[in-house]
Amino acid sequence: MINEYINAAMKCAHYELIEDEEPFYGEITELSGVWGSGQTLEECRDNLFSSLEGWLLVRNRLGLDFPIINGLTVITPSVKEVA
Repeated sequence: MINEYINAAMKCAHYELIEDEEPFYGEITELSGVWGSGQTLEECRDNLFSSLEGWLLVRNRLGLDFPIINGLTVITPSVKEVA
């Protein structure tokens, strides 16, 4: 389930060229704060993926649900349910 969610999120990514040392910029606008940049588009995608991964881990650790993307979400158990 999590792989499907990650794949759906990455398919929503938007990329652009910016004037910067790392001219490739990508973000997943549906997920606030998930962005990456790089010297190449491939590096940008890798960095965006890492950003997404960290974002998901933090939300999971905090017990926050993931926003719906293309009809998919991941429900995290509440802290009380885990204890």
